[in-house]
Amino acid sequence: MRFFDKKILLALLIVSFSLLSAQSNGPGVPCGAPVEGSPPCSPTSPIDMYVYILSAVAILGIGFFATRYKTQKI
Repeated sequence: MRFFDKKILLALLIVSFSLLSAQSNGPGVPCGAPVEGSPPCSPTSPIDMYVYILSAVAILGIGFFATRYKTQKI
């Protein structure tokens, strides 16, 4: 096999295994339609403080690499 074919095969295997191991939310009442006697809806993916820290690190990284690797104007 060529090197390029191996990379495509590896990418397809990673995608297929990640789709097979993905968790579903399962059946349930949608969050927009509350039913009497049921608890209020909670988000399926809670947002914690790490999201804000990671976004700040990403913005700083973009700024660092933008100043480090400036493109030359033609």
